[in-house]
Amino acid sequence: MKTNFLKATLLVALALVFTNCSKDDDEPQVNPLTTFINEAGFNEVTNDFIDSGDYEFGYSFIPTVNGKMRAIVAKIPDAHTDMRVTIWDVDTETVLRTELITVEADVEVTKKITALSLTKDKEYMITFNSNDWYDHRRTDASNATYPITSGDISITGYGYASGTTQTFPVTYPNNYYAGDVSFKFQKN
Repeated sequence: MKTNFLKATLLVALALVFTNCSKDDDEPQVNPLTTFINEAGFNEVTNDFIDSGDYEFGYSFIPTVNGKMRAIVAKIPDAHTDMRVTIWDVDTETVLRTELITVEADVEVTKKITALSLTKDKEYMITFNSNDWYDHRRTDASNATYPITSGDISITGYGYASGTTQTFPVTYPNNYYAGDVSFKFQKN
């Protein structure tokens, strides 16, 4: 009798676990940042900048398939509480989502977010506001050629704006990337 009760309890517990598992949790989520830095050649020289002036900066991208942004990923060389990360609609230069993320110095942090749907062939930008960043460049200081494909994401450029306000980037250099902020993408 005791054994049957334990078996029944175990079966109910397993059924609850499998019922609560979401299909979304099983689908792979891809972070395009590493491939972008490598393909651009910006992996050759990296310098840390700490307390070096405030900027709103990040990269623009186009999904090649419909999907969702499921998490924000950030790593900077200094600790920062409630660092602002913004996802923009590039065509209208409007904010689609603002998230705050707390990072430790030199530690990659991932923050799950409520899924943000991203439409195939529409251009977005992800930026963060900080006075700390990694500066990635080529040893010969030459320009990268955009777009750069990273899985289902096409990186279309890097940009920044000076200051602490939530401002759409206005300057777009091609010879470096300053970051690191990114996201995890999951195709539909």
